[in-house]
Amino acid sequence: MAGTLLHAFTGAGLVPGPVTTQANFALAMAGGAGLTVAMASWRGLPISTTHALIGAMTGAGLVVAGSSLHFATLGTSFLLPLLASPILAMLPAWLLRPVFRGLAERAARMPECVCRIPGAMVQTPDGQTLHMAGETVSDSHVACARHGVRNRWLRPDARGAVNSLLFLSGGAASFARGLNDTPKIAALLLPLASLDASTSTGLVGVAMMVGGLVGAHRVARTMSHRITRLDPGNALSASLTTALLVGTASFNGLPVSTTHVSVGALAGAGGRQGVDGRVLGRVIVSWVVTLPVGALLGAMCMLGLR
Repeated sequence: MAGTLLHAFTGAGLVPGPVTTQANFALAMAGGAGLTVAMASWRGLPISTTHALIGAMTGAGLVVAGSSLHFATLGTSFLLPLLASPILAMLPAWLLRPVFRGLAERAARMPECVCRIPGAMVQTPDGQTLHMAGETVSDSHVACARHGVRNRWLRPDARGAVNSLLFLSGGAASFARGLNDTPKIAALLLPLASLDASTSTGLVGVAMMVGGLVGAHRVARTMSHRITRLDPGNALSASLTTALLVGTASFNGLPVSTTHVSVGALAGAGGRQGVDGRVLGRVIVSWVVTLPVGALLGAMCMLGLR
C-alpha cells in the first residue's frame, strides 16, 4: 500500500537521479533525521519524523547536488502537505468532539454491572423462618463480585464498548502511522542491493516498535496529558481524525506528518478552553526548528561521509 511514499523518500525528484542510489546519501539522511528525532524525544517534544527526514534530505542534497536541488519539488510535494495537515485536522476533531464526549459521558453514568442477588431463608431467634426477598444491584463489577454474583448475561456494557472503541481507534491511528512513516524510513535502505522493498519495510517496522517501547514515554506524556485534558471522548475524536486523515493521505502518496495531524486533532478535540497554549506553543516552535536542524545535521553527516 505504501509504494508511492517509498519511491518519494529515496529523494527522487528532489535531487538528481544518480544521487538517490548512493548509500552515503541515504546514510546521511538517516543520520541527520535520527539525531534530530532522538534529541526531540529526549526533551519530550512531539516533532515530525517526516519533517526531520525532509530536512536531512535537503541538507545532504545541498552538499552533494548544490544548485541542482529542485526546490519547487521540496515546496509542493513535501512541505505543503506538512504545513496544511495540522490545520485540516482541527476542524473534524472539533466537530466529532461533542458526539464522542456525549457518548463517553453517558456510558460513564451507566452501571458496569447489573446483577440479581437471590433471596434467602433466614431463621429468627424465636424459631420462625423468614424468606428474605432478593434484590437487584446496579453498580461496579467490584460491587457485584463482593456479593458473589455475576453480571447478567447478554447485557450491553456501555463502558466496555467505549473502551473497545478507544482501543480500535488507537489501532487505526497506529496503522495509519505505520502506513505513512515506515516507507519513508525504509526508502533509506533501498540503495543496499541486498535488501528489497518488503525486507526494508519489515526491518524498519520492527525498529520503530522497539524505539516506541524504549523511548516514547516522554512524548506520550506530552501528547496525553500536557497539550489538553484527554478524556475518552476527546481521545476518540482525536484518534479517529488522525486515522482518517493520515490513512487517506497515505493511500494518495502524500507525506503528511502523523505527529502534526495528531497534535492538530488534539487541539481541535480540546476546544479553545481546553488546550494549554504554552505547551502548544513550545511544540510549534519545535516544529519550526525541525527542518533547519535536520538540514544542518544531514549536511554534516554528508560532509563526514564524502
